Amino acid sequence: MRMIDHFMDGRSLHLDGRLGDVFDPNLGRVQAQVGLGDAALVDRMAANAKAAQPAWAALNPQRRARVMFEFKRLIEANMQSLAELLASEHGKVVADAKGDIQRGLEVVEFVCGIPHLLKGGYTQGAGTDIDVYDIHQPLGVTAGITPFNFPAMIPLWMAAPAIATGNAFILKPSERDPSVSVRLAELAMEAGLPAGIFNVLHGDKTVVDALVEHPDVKAISFVGSSDIAQAVYARGASAGKRMQCMGGAKNHGIVMPDADLDRVVADVMGAAFGSAGERCMAMPVIAPVGERTAERLRQKLIPAIASLRVGVSTDPDADYGPVVSAQHKARIEGYIQMGVDEGAELVIDGRGFSLQGHEEGYFLAPTLFDHVTPAMKTYQDEIFGPVLQMVRADSLDAAIKLASDHPYGNGVAIFTRDGAAARAFVDQVEVGMVGINVPIPVPVAYHSFGGWKRSAFGDLNQYGMDSIRFFTRTKTVTQRWSETAAGRNFSIPTL
Repeated sequence: MRMIDHFMDGRSLHLDGRLGDVFDPNLGRVQAQVGLGDAALVDRMAANAKAAQPAWAALNPQRRARVMFEFKRLIEANMQSLAELLASEHGKVVADAKGDIQRGLEVVEFVCGIPHLLKGGYTQGAGTDIDVYDIHQPLGVTAGITPFNFPAMIPLWMAAPAIATGNAFILKPSERDPSVSVRLAELAMEAGLPAGIFNVLHGDKTVVDALVEHPDVKAISFVGSSDIAQAVYARGASAGKRMQCMGGAKNHGIVMPDADLDRVVADVMGAAFGSAGERCMAMPVIAPVGERTAERLRQKLIPAIASLRVGVSTDPDADYGPVVSAQHKARIEGYIQMGVDEGAELVIDGRGFSLQGHEEGYFLAPTLFDHVTPAMKTYQDEIFGPVLQMVRADSLDAAIKLASDHPYGNGVAIFTRDGAAARAFVDQVEVGMVGINVPIPVPVAYHSFGGWKRSAFGDLNQYGMDSIRFFTRTKTVTQRWSETAAGRNFSIPTL
């Protein structure tokens, strides 16, 4: 049985103790075991990272950038093997796994510009013989806690800016698909990163609690469910840590009467069902404006959904693969039954799907509901599976209200040819990331990623300049060099 160990001080670390099973979602069987850490291991790893961090921080930013450039090159060179490893534990198809890695790689590319990103402001002559400037310094030991659905992208979103800014970093990946995180840390070492700067700690709630409470861990970036994100944020903030905690989502696609419906349907197929719907930026709700739009859209959605191919992760013709676990499959099936019980119309039922030769795999065919209402629990909750719900709206204002009133505020998209409608939508909708004819509006790496309401807790977003601000603290210096002696002054200084 393959064993997945921790990674500390530049090498694999095996410890006897609790183990977790890592499944192959395509077959429904255990393929590896992962060691689960404890509070003592957190102490040991934090101490090691704390000892290694000052020398890394003292290295000038250009030299740190050279390591990140080499890290980028090595990720690109190992793209195929990384994608296959990722797909084998998560279940997403290999092409989608490459996209997962690529979106993380783009953040590595962004922080290759760290010498420029760390530059502070300078004011000469702010007062007589007085200059003022600010500098951005690393925090020390930082940590990232990441979910199962993006085993490469989200760890890189956190690790790349944390490390480039001069911090040491402890990554706690999901215990469901942990191998890619270890491989990324190994590649970072190969790129020239000093030992102790990029560490991987496997575990469950025990190690999460220990990281949140550890005095040497100065900042934590977290992605997971909203309830846990809120709890982690509150505990970390009360302990004086810098925290950013991203939660769940229920993203809407608003379809205006003038939209190109063929293009909408093509976009929705990937946005709703790609990666089996296991994306925080998936589009599980489609909201056509007007009954005529709804009926036309429905008639186009049904054959498009029926044509989707569900297959194993290595099938190059599959549109998506299995969900991550048997428990998650059962949860999704429970929500499908709940939708029926709540009175929504089950147009296409994805339950009961079986793939020959992989009957024990965690496969679900796509599901479509129509006539879903905002009062339904299946609408309010994040299902996180290949389930698309249609909620009909009678006007643009009603559609904006749907997205704005939902407790999640991660992403939303509008499909229209009307610039005025799109502009009004952007101005009024209470959601953090907005797409105009873009079904999955994940910002590029030099902007930032973050939702509103129960989708995000904390003031700074993921990646972009917000990540540089999150992983550094600003020190502002007011200096005077003068040959003229100053007189005594008991008033507050003014310039």
